[in-house]
Amino acid sequence: MRRFFRPTWAEIDLGALVGNLRLLRKRVGPRVKIMFVVKANAYGHDAVLCALAAQKARAADWLGVSSVEEGLALRSAGVKLPVLVLGSLYPFESVLAAAAHDLTPIVASLESAKRVAEAALRLRRRIDIHVKVDTGMGRIGLRPEAALALIRNLSVLKGIRVQGILTHMAKAENDAAFTGRQLSAFKRVLKALDKEGLRPPLAHAANSAAALRQPASRFDMVRPGLAAYGLVEGFTPVLTLKSKIVYIKTAPRGATVSYGATWRAKRVSRIATLPIGYGDGYVRALSNRASVLVGGKRCPVVGRVTMDQTMIDVTGAPGARVGDDAVLIGRQDGAAVTAAELARHCGTIPYEIVTALTSRVPRVGAGR
Repeated sequence: MRRFFRPTWAEIDLGALVGNLRLLRKRVGPRVKIMFVVKANAYGHDAVLCALAAQKARAADWLGVSSVEEGLALRSAGVKLPVLVLGSLYPFESVLAAAAHDLTPIVASLESAKRVAEAALRLRRRIDIHVKVDTGMGRIGLRPEAALALIRNLSVLKGIRVQGILTHMAKAENDAAFTGRQLSAFKRVLKALDKEGLRPPLAHAANSAAALRQPASRFDMVRPGLAAYGLVEGFTPVLTLKSKIVYIKTAPRGATVSYGATWRAKRVSRIATLPIGYGDGYVRALSNRASVLVGGKRCPVVGRVTMDQTMIDVTGAPGARVGDDAVLIGRQDGAAVTAAELARHCGTIPYEIVTALTSRVPRVGAGR
């Protein structure tokens, strides 16, 4: 295990990760490639740990990142898999850096394609690109009706090969009709490209939700994130967030806890302190709402979560002692606190809960 002194860490079950990726491959079929999305430090799970595990197990065909910096970190760690930079590259230096380290850029305009072509000329090599089509996300991408003309231009642009074409699903989790309209628009683009012999080898659109719920969205490749990390039903959670009790005190009836005195003891209570707080990504919105597992018992968070410490009421876990493990996300003795549960407390989504975990929390690989 990585050495650290403050007893707060995240265990990353790499065996579960690989198992999730293999289950995804089984669900989408052997002909569909898997682009494992490891942006935002693998949704807080440690991009290097996860990418290397997927590479070693041959559980992914591609990796997806959001920036050149994220791609360079993978290359520096020895990751050899193809990497697609999902964000828009700007300025020109970022295009050069991506190409120099075999990172595949996305293009969504003739102007951006020309920047890539110039980088290819400087580096004296061909650069593969993927073209982004906006079918309803409204973020990065050209209009479907402009895609054919752009790819015609790119087909004669020196130094570039159009290896892929993609779009992004905006409501795959909860709106089949909207998703269907997006897929129809994307299919029309592919049909037009096919007609002129310009269809790229890789067409991809599906995130986890689309890949699992909409078989028509799978095309040549899918881009799972949440399912790979076990953050959707039917897949095994990969991350367990742990701390240890470092202090316990008895609070008399009427005593208050933490800033603002937002919690008051209704009985004599045992209050334990954990060395984790919003500085670690365990956010203040969980104050007086979340529960933490100690000895398999759900112990409520009491008072406001502070920057470095969180207090919990362990009265209902009478065996709790200093040094005991506390699970803030994960399972313990048959009980569970999920990222989805914390997300409900915060009025957000599980993505935000896990990606909020800061670099102060060591990630420790386990389960290989």
